[in-house]
Amino acid sequence: MNTQAIGSAPERGKSFAHVAEASWGKGLSTLLRIVRMTLRHPWQVAITLVSTFIAATLQLFIPRLLGRAIDQAQGVVAAGGAAAEHALWNTALILLAVSVLRGLFTMAQNYYGEAVGHRTGYELRLAFYEKIQRLSFAYHDRVHTGDLITLGLLDLDGVRMFFATGILRVVLLGVLIGVGAYLLISTDLVLGLLSLSFVPFVAWRSSVTQLKLRSTWLTLQERLSVLSRVMDENLGGIRVVRAFAAQDHEMEKFDRAKQDALALANRRVEIRVGNTSAMNFSFLAAMGLVLWFGGQKVIAGQISVGTLAQFLTFMTILQMPVRQLGLMVNSFARASTCGTRLFELLDTELDIEDAPDARDLVVTDGLLRFDNVGFRYEGASGRPALSGISFEARPGETVGIVGPPGSGKSTIAHLIPRFYDVTSGTITLDGQDIRGVTLQSLRKAVGVVQQDAFLFTTSIENNIAYGNPWARETRIERAAESAQLHNYIIGLPAGYTTVVGERGASLSGGQRQRLTIARSLMLRPSVLVFDDSTAAVDAGTEQRIRAAMKRFAKDRVTLIISHRLSSLMHADQILFVDGGRIVERGTHEELLALGGRYRALYDLQLRPDEDRLEGAA
Repeated sequence: MNTQAIGSAPERGKSFAHVAEASWGKGLSTLLRIVRMTLRHPWQVAITLVSTFIAATLQLFIPRLLGRAIDQAQGVVAAGGAAAEHALWNTALILLAVSVLRGLFTMAQNYYGEAVGHRTGYELRLAFYEKIQRLSFAYHDRVHTGDLITLGLLDLDGVRMFFATGILRVVLLGVLIGVGAYLLISTDLVLGLLSLSFVPFVAWRSSVTQLKLRSTWLTLQERLSVLSRVMDENLGGIRVVRAFAAQDHEMEKFDRAKQDALALANRRVEIRVGNTSAMNFSFLAAMGLVLWFGGQKVIAGQISVGTLAQFLTFMTILQMPVRQLGLMVNSFARASTCGTRLFELLDTELDIEDAPDARDLVVTDGLLRFDNVGFRYEGASGRPALSGISFEARPGETVGIVGPPGSGKSTIAHLIPRFYDVTSGTITLDGQDIRGVTLQSLRKAVGVVQQDAFLFTTSIENNIAYGNPWARETRIERAAESAQLHNYIIGLPAGYTTVVGERGASLSGGQRQRLTIARSLMLRPSVLVFDDSTAAVDAGTEQRIRAAMKRFAKDRVTLIISHRLSSLMHADQILFVDGGRIVERGTHEELLALGGRYRALYDLQLRPDEDRLEGAA
């Protein structure tokens, strides 16, 4: 996807004029970009614009035909005669035909206008969702899910509707006001000017309103994002809320966010209603002037009743489109603001992507090596998350990583599949720098069982086979057996077709973790990383999982990250990480003999249990 540079915020010291000019230029470029997107559907756009032009032109004929009909009706009443009545019938039939044609072209305008908008929205949703899938973990670390949901719904809808509510209204008003003004002024200069007198006032009023609405729209979007964020967190943690009886607190928090958004929404309604009232007043005042001066001319015999009716009918026809001028201006403002926010995300450069010359990873020996690896999280201050990490692991070997919370253990796990890129040093698989291979091939070769046991709202079978949806049932069952979950599944009424609740809510914590283990085993990766993935599993089940994993792990590298020493005591090499550095390394026996940090942790976790067992004996 082609990317564009995203402008930074204005620097301090720049004048307001420079800032306004930059904002105007950015808004204009956003609108032009939306227009270019709609032009990807040239036939639909052409049909819509032609239909709009023809419908507006036909609408301009209606006042003239009505005026003629009134004059002919007066002739019929005054003089009678078959000829006058025949002329009146002809005018009536022409008026009916024009009205029908106008209705058909208006229908075509509305249909194809909406079609162009929905096609543009469809393309934007695909591009938005595809971008979300490719953005790095670092981006999702700093952007809340609620903000992204608001962006993908409200902002995207503001861009989608621009063609129908903005561009088409410009064409419609251009034809009605431009051509209509010429026809009226050419008929009678004074009455024509009076008929159009409310249009400049409405345009000025709409411009003022546009500035106010534009300044409040972005703020409203931010407040709606906060509202979405509060709701998303509440639904995600609904069990915690219920467990702590915090419903009142959550309602109060939601109500505060809702009131903030409601207050600003009400303010926007006040602005829009005030603008509509001013437009109505100017329209009625102009109509009163036309009636007064036009009536005087009718009495003086300067114009006919039908001509006056023509001016009044034109004003009535023009009233609704001109009243929508504020909505049109608001559409421009909304599309500019929403489009800027949406395109900033679509244009965001990817932190993690394939190098231009990236090749598929080819695993032969399966040697994993960290060489003086350092890493710092974006925007983090102080010491780096990792510094000088070096170790290697061969197929069949198990490496255990232990350390206090925040020591960098999970960061090591996230660097191997390139969820993040190293700041310094290199990580290689069979001598291939993982930054030089394709992400798809790398993540097929590296399976990470993460701490968060996320499950999709679908069947157990689909959750296990997520990485390989076409896998055979026997392979799915073997993966479940290795994760010590098969016996539980076959005991369910629907077996493997049982649908788990949202995020696996119908399963226990240990069952969810075992299911995620089975899901990773399905891929048969060359490197398998367990990131504290058995924390919710009891000791007996963990022992059975470990025994089943011996056969699976004999020809691949296994990394076990855990707070529990019992989970990694059997490892061929154990790394004790603290402060982002490896402070101790060796086998379980070597580290116990060293008498350092590992021994202290061992005495804290396991020694009391051993002493109690010896005392009982």
